[in-house]
Amino acid sequence: MTTSWLVTGAGGMLGRDVLTELAGDPGAEVTGVTRHQLDITDPDVVSAAVDGHRVVVNCAAWTDVDAAEDAEDAATAVNGKGVRHLARACADSGAVLLHVSTDYVFSGDAEDPYAESAPTAPVNAYGRSKLAGEHAVAEVLPTTGYTVRTAWLYGTHGRNFVTTVLELACRRETLDVVVDQHGQPTWSRALARQLAALGRAALDGRAPAGVYHGTATGRTTWYGLARETFRLSGLDPDRIRPVGSAAFPRPAARPAFGALGHGRWPGTGVPPQPRWNDQLPAALGTPAFAALAATARGSQ
Repeated sequence: MTTSWLVTGAGGMLGRDVLTELAGDPGAEVTGVTRHQLDITDPDVVSAAVDGHRVVVNCAAWTDVDAAEDAEDAATAVNGKGVRHLARACADSGAVLLHVSTDYVFSGDAEDPYAESAPTAPVNAYGRSKLAGEHAVAEVLPTTGYTVRTAWLYGTHGRNFVTTVLELACRRETLDVVVDQHGQPTWSRALARQLAALGRAALDGRAPAGVYHGTATGRTTWYGLARETFRLSGLDPDRIRPVGSAAFPRPAARPAFGALGHGRWPGTGVPPQPRWNDQLPAALGTPAFAALAATARGSQ
């Protein structure tokens, strides 16, 4: 018996990895739609796309954090109202919804990892828009809606911090990297694997609906991640220099602390993700990252 899956935002970094992960499941019949193929702000189009699917994985999102400051309504149209359209379509068709959210729903002033039930208090427009999506899932799908918060995502199918530092290594002798923001670097392939497992657990009745945290375990800073990326890539980590966030003023405030707890996974049959510094070597061993590293070493 096959299970029909719909993956929105299938052209993005995470969406492409979710498609790859599900392609290895002989029991999965998968439809992937990009943002050009499915406008989640159109409720009628969303309803037609969701119909006939058992699991919907929503990787579609407005992701430009800084641009959201001057376009909060547009960001919320996608991250809030668009998610509500997906949730309603899932409610009508009886589908499970796995919605990807962010650590930016928190204020970032904690000292210990945020529990799934911790109070939310976003400090920027992007975080507020994502929180609107979380509320939509909880309100419309109280028993079949899953919000999976992630953070510091990197992968081979889009621009991200890890690819950026490797590209900059080809052009700069030293790199200044922020040392006062703390989080959990998460490989998009590891999150894709966890999302697929959560979808199966939801269908089997092993995972209660609600909020889960889909990040690597452990924590570091952007500076720590840059140094470890250099070290594992055969580059001198001392080329990375620590600076404070004030060195890089941005339109949108960033939470200083974004580490998330993983207390809801036990009992679901889906394990928490590996530590960030175990994920990173596996990711850097993939052909795309290995090629970037080789180019960086060749430029030294």
